[in-house]
Amino acid sequence: MSEYIVSARKYRPTTFDTVVGQGALVKTLKNAIGSGKLAHAYLFCGPRGVGKTTCARIFAKTINCEHRTKDGEACNECESCQSFIEQRSYNIHELDAASNNSVDNIRELIDQVKIPPQIGKYKVFIIDEVHMLSQAAFNAFLKTLEEPPKHALFIMATTEKQKILPTILSRCQTYDFQRITNQDIVAQLAYIASKEGIKAEPQALQVIAQKADGGMRDALSIFDQIASFTGGELTYQATISNLNILDYELFFRLTDAAIQGNIPAALMMLDGVIRRGFDPQHFIGGWASHIRDLMVSTDPATLQLIEAGPEVAHKYQEQATKCSPQFLYYGLQIANECDFNYKNSRNKRLSVELAVCRICQIMHPLPPMASGPQPLQSVKPQQVAAQPTVAPQQAAPQQATVQQPVQRPTVSQPVQQPAVAQPVQQPTPQPVQRETGNRFTPQTGMAPRRMASIRGVTSSQSATKLQDNSSIQNNVELNEAVNPTDLLAAWKQFAVENAGEHLLTGLMNECVPMPVSADNLKYEVTLMAEQQKTLLDSNRERIMNYLISKVRNSRISLSYVVNEATQGKRMFTSREKFQAIKENHETIVSALSDNFNIELA
Repeated sequence: MSEYIVSARKYRPTTFDTVVGQGALVKTLKNAIGSGKLAHAYLFCGPRGVGKTTCARIFAKTINCEHRTKDGEACNECESCQSFIEQRSYNIHELDAASNNSVDNIRELIDQVKIPPQIGKYKVFIIDEVHMLSQAAFNAFLKTLEEPPKHALFIMATTEKQKILPTILSRCQTYDFQRITNQDIVAQLAYIASKEGIKAEPQALQVIAQKADGGMRDALSIFDQIASFTGGELTYQATISNLNILDYELFFRLTDAAIQGNIPAALMMLDGVIRRGFDPQHFIGGWASHIRDLMVSTDPATLQLIEAGPEVAHKYQEQATKCSPQFLYYGLQIANECDFNYKNSRNKRLSVELAVCRICQIMHPLPPMASGPQPLQSVKPQQVAAQPTVAPQQAAPQQATVQQPVQRPTVSQPVQQPAVAQPVQQPTPQPVQRETGNRFTPQTGMAPRRMASIRGVTSSQSATKLQDNSSIQNNVELNEAVNPTDLLAAWKQFAVENAGEHLLTGLMNECVPMPVSADNLKYEVTLMAEQQKTLLDSNRERIMNYLISKVRNSRISLSYVVNEATQGKRMFTSREKFQAIKENHETIVSALSDNFNIELA
């Protein structure tokens, strides 16, 4: 019985032409060899299993070959090539930096660099996983790497280029190896299967290529594993069963159920996946990838982005015609959000089930609720005003009152007020544009605003306050005689009822309106600073409507005047503040000085 060799070693490339998926890079190396323009240091970087070390060995063998072919390949027949193939060459040295990363190991390598090659022109040193070298080892290697002997050539390979010192990178020619495409991996696997006499379905090879994630060595290892599991016959079902991968047919059925809005069927598919031992996150991630493939299948220009065989790609195109753009975009967004928030969810299965339900409702949204509380912001003002809150027999008189012009009452005719015992019959205060608002807005240059912004009237206030404002809201002009004492009492009462607003309350207690007209309709408040005027102006509408409701006269006006003598005069030091107190309260300061026998200076 012959010795078994894994496919990753048995079919390892030995020439540049057999390297898979690195065409541009291989061409560059062959041109450099053909022209004789070789650098003294190379850095091969890229993901695992893409051919970095393999290309380094082929490069080392080729530059020492005595009879290269016309296309720049090694002959594999000369003494140098034979010694390399039989692993007895003294011209090529390999160092694993993961296990030989000390300064002593680098010093041994430097000693070997001084010895010229016995056969061939170059002595090649291949350092694998060079990023594992210690800081001291890198520093010891710098001088030799910068000025090596003419016969020395260094090839370093790494998967993490960012860990290498910039001083090392600047002394090397860097070659970035790319991931091998699924098409190249499938083609190589099909070639190996034919050489080994293994029957392999194209869909099975496609699954292996996707699982390998761009690494040929990983793909060959998976290929050997499944070949042993199936006894030399690779089928799609056996492959997904061995690799514990969800079948793409499941996602086709799941998407069909979502398009039809069949939530129970979708949830049962999820339950079956979980019962088979799959993680729910694996399920939602696979569905997100499926929806992504459907989205790129809608346009022939992006169809090539699907990493699947022709038959599967055709299925994606057929199902994509059933999906609306909204389903694809929103479905992909919902699945991606669920996958992103999966780890932070306490009930992980519920989060996935909720995502499944939301995707199923994209094309079949649920009807709105027939009854139940509606959000306040969704109700329009005119809709609220149109809803009667009184008995049916009372609705007609109220409607007539709105349609007919309202007679303005005089001072001798008091306004008829609704009964206090029936506050619920009044509609909820709504925004109303008042003509009388223009009578006090010109002083501030403010446009009339809606009465609904009056924050002084709240649901917690008594029904009497609501009745007092009802006449204002119904566009009834009030014209009772104004008593300055009543207006001042209303001003103070407003400050008491808004005690939570400390700045406004303190200012209103300190500054009071004074009448400036004979009919007591014009009032003026003298302030000390412009900031106080700004504060009162911002609350003008609240204050005015409150005063109007109390004095029963909608013709009053209120203006704020800043005392020019006090404007801009601010006290900063403690002495300035004390002097102001002494000037304004001289009697109290003198009494304190006399009673306590202290001198206040």
